[in-house]
Amino acid sequence: MNTLLKQTLTASVLSTMIAGTVFAAPAEAPPVFIKRVADGLVERLKADRSKLQNNPAAVKAIIRQKLDPYVDAQAFTRIVMGTYATNQYSTAAQRAQFEKNFRETLIENYGGAFAKYSNQTYSMRPYKASAGKYQVVTIDFIDGGEKIPVSFQLADKGNQWKIRNINVSGIDLGLQFRNQFAATVKRNGNNLDKAIANFEPDAEAAVNKNGQKK
Repeated sequence: MNTLLKQTLTASVLSTMIAGTVFAAPAEAPPVFIKRVADGLVERLKADRSKLQNNPAAVKAIIRQKLDPYVDAQAFTRIVMGTYATNQYSTAAQRAQFEKNFRETLIENYGGAFAKYSNQTYSMRPYKASAGKYQVVTIDFIDGGEKIPVSFQLADKGNQWKIRNINVSGIDLGLQFRNQFAATVKRNGNNLDKAIANFEPDAEAAVNKNGQKK
């Protein structure tokens, strides 16, 4: 095989790989993705309802299977750590430890909420595509006669959408968790390792605009 032909084939393969990487996009529209995730979660909660209230491990297993794979934990971590997510304030190891701890405590938060599930329903709001970097899909969880709007901010990860932040009833959880973490850093004398070890995001406090945990 002559040199020119080798170079041509190599260039062709590389350009195909690059094109596949750059232009890959989720096959699902954002509202279809959120509906699939929500339906999968609700179906499991309904099926296992009798087991949930006294079995935290069962609830966590459902969250890990039906919700956790669709969360962009790295992006959520950067939002919550804020300026502490930069190289100036933290190491890669610290950020990795924070992400690990944060993911686990979020599962605890969601688990506590979903353990109380009692056949609540939800409805999708009309979706309007955003010209910006992220897409937002809003659904209304219906609990009795009350509608609780939950907006999911989605990031295009190439082959599927991932949830990078959540807004509940107009409250930005990422921002509220950031305030909670900043308060934790101060309470631990600006020792980041201690703050990471002790940080427990409190979703209920965040939704109530009480960004600090005792």
